[in-house]
Amino acid sequence: MNHPLFCRIFCVRRVFTSLLASPLIKAVGAREASNGNNFQRICSFLDKNNPEFLAKIPVRSEVLKNFEDAKNKALQGGGQKAIERHTKRNKKLLVRERIDKLLDKGSHFLELSQFAGLNLEYGDVPCAGVVSGIGEVSGRLCVIIANDATVKGGTIYPIAVKKQLRAQEVAKVNKLPCIFLIDSGGAFLPLQADIFPETGGRVFYNEAVMSMNGIPTVCVVCGSCTAGAAYVPTMADEAVIVDKIGTIFLGGPPLVKAATGEVVTAEELGGAMMHSSVSGCTDHFEENEEDALETTRNIVATLNTDQHFVSSALAKDPLQDAEDLLTLALYDSAQFPIYEILARVVDGSQFQEFKAKFGPTLITGFAYISGHLVGIVANNGFLSSQASLKGAHFVELCCQRNLPLIFLQNIIPNYPDSLSMEEQACLIKDQAKMMSAVACAEVPKITVVMKGSFGPSSYALCGRSFDPHFLFTWPTATVAMDTVKGMAERCCFESGIEDDESSDEKQKEFKDTILKKFERESIAYYGSARLWDDGVILPGDTRKVLELSLRAALSSFPNKKSNKFGVFRM
Repeated sequence: MNHPLFCRIFCVRRVFTSLLASPLIKAVGAREASNGNNFQRICSFLDKNNPEFLAKIPVRSEVLKNFEDAKNKALQGGGQKAIERHTKRNKKLLVRERIDKLLDKGSHFLELSQFAGLNLEYGDVPCAGVVSGIGEVSGRLCVIIANDATVKGGTIYPIAVKKQLRAQEVAKVNKLPCIFLIDSGGAFLPLQADIFPETGGRVFYNEAVMSMNGIPTVCVVCGSCTAGAAYVPTMADEAVIVDKIGTIFLGGPPLVKAATGEVVTAEELGGAMMHSSVSGCTDHFEENEEDALETTRNIVATLNTDQHFVSSALAKDPLQDAEDLLTLALYDSAQFPIYEILARVVDGSQFQEFKAKFGPTLITGFAYISGHLVGIVANNGFLSSQASLKGAHFVELCCQRNLPLIFLQNIIPNYPDSLSMEEQACLIKDQAKMMSAVACAEVPKITVVMKGSFGPSSYALCGRSFDPHFLFTWPTATVAMDTVKGMAERCCFESGIEDDESSDEKQKEFKDTILKKFERESIAYYGSARLWDDGVILPGDTRKVLELSLRAALSSFPNKKSNKFGVFRM
C-alpha cells in the first residue's frame, strides 16, 4: 500500500477531486456551457501607476504624433492647390471619395501601404500617388487600386508601380477581384529607366494571367489614361468610362500635333463616346462618376461566386406582363422590341447591359432568371462586325465567370447594301470569331429562336449545329438558310427559268411551287416535327421553360473550370 506509484496516484486523485469541487472549475464548466470552449481567462496584473509604466507615456505620445504626422502627409495628397484644381476646375471626385462611393455602405476599407512614397531619394510622393486596399463591393471583398491625380497630376513614379504590383499580388494570392480607378498621366519620364525595363509592363501581364486564372479585373476610367496607363482598361475584363473627364490614348493631342501637325481634341482622340462606340476599348459609358461607380458595383455583382443553385423563392417576378410576349413576337424582325421582351423574361425586369454603345445590333448583358445569374446574348438587328466582336468578348466573360448563356435569336439575314467587298470579308472574319467563342464555351448554353434564324449567322447565336444544352422555338419563328423570298429568287435564277422561253404561266407556276415549298419548310412546326429543336413553346412560357432548363443544365455543371486564356477584348 506504500508503493511510491500508488501514493502518487492517490495524491493526484485527491487534488483532482478537490479541484472539481472548487469555484474555479465550476466557473470554467459554466463558461464551457455558455461559450462552447474550455479556455481560461488571462488575468492582468498591470499596475498603471507603476513608475516604469508612467515613464513610457511621453514616449507613447511622441510615437502617436509621428504616426499622425506621417498619416496626414500621406492623406494630404498633392496639397490644397492641387485639390482645388482637381475638384473645382476639373469637376472630379477626390480619390477617397471615389472609394467611399464604390464600397458598400457601412463597410470598412483596409488601406495598404499608406506610407509608400514618403521621403524617397526623388522626393515625397504622398501615398505613392496611388491608394490601394481591400474593401467590400456588392457584398464581395475586392482589391481596389485608385490613382490620386492631385499627386503630381497622377503621374506614375517607380514607387507607384511597385505599390500597384503588390496590390495585384494580394488580389492574385487571395483570389479577389481587382478594381482599378484610373486617373493617370502615365509614367514619370525622367525616371523611365527605373520603370520601363523591369516592372513597367508587369501590371498588364498580371491582368492577363489573373484573368486566365478566373480573377477578374474591372477598370473605371475617371480621368486621364495616358501612355502606358492606357493598357490597364484595355486589358481589363470589363471597363467603364466617364463622359467628358475619362480619356484613353497613348499620346494626347499635343503629341499628335507635334508628330503629325493635326489638331484634334481629347474627346475626338480618346474620349468616352469614341471608345464606347467606335474602338470598343470600354464597355460602359456613363455621364458622371457617381453613375460609373454604381455601374462598377453592378459589374461586381455579376462576378459569379459558385452560386449555381439559387432558391427560386428568392427570384423576383418581372415587372411587365408575360402575356404581352406573344403580341411582341409578331413585330417585324427589323423592329423587334428586344428590350420589351427582356423586361418580361428576367427577374425584376432588371438587366445589366454590357457594351451598350458598341455594336448595338447585338444586345449583351447580365440578368437573373428565376434566381439564376446568366449572361444574355440577343439579336437587335443585323449581326455586324462590331456586334460579332462584342459577342465574342461577352461570351468569353461569361466563360471566365462560369455563367450560363441564354441566346435569343432574331437573325436578320441580308447584308446591308452599303457593305463593300472588304467590309464583307471583315464581317465573315469577325462572325467567325464569335462562332469560335460560342463553340468553345464550356458553360451551359440555352437558345430560344424568337423570330428569324437564318444562315450561318444563326450559328454565332448557338444554333442547333453548335450543341446548345436546350433549344426552343417560338411559333413565330422562321428557320432556314435565307428568307422564303430570297431562296425562291435564287432557285429561279439558278434554274434558268427566267431566261427560258416558256410561258409566263409556267414560270409563275414554278415560282409558286418553290415559294410554297420554302414556306412550309421554314415554319417552326416543320423543324420541331423533325427534332431540330426541343419544342415549340409559347412566348409567355419562356421564363418557366428557361428556369427548368437552367436547373437541369446546372445539375451536373462543375463549380470551377480552368481557363486556358483570359478574356480578350476583340
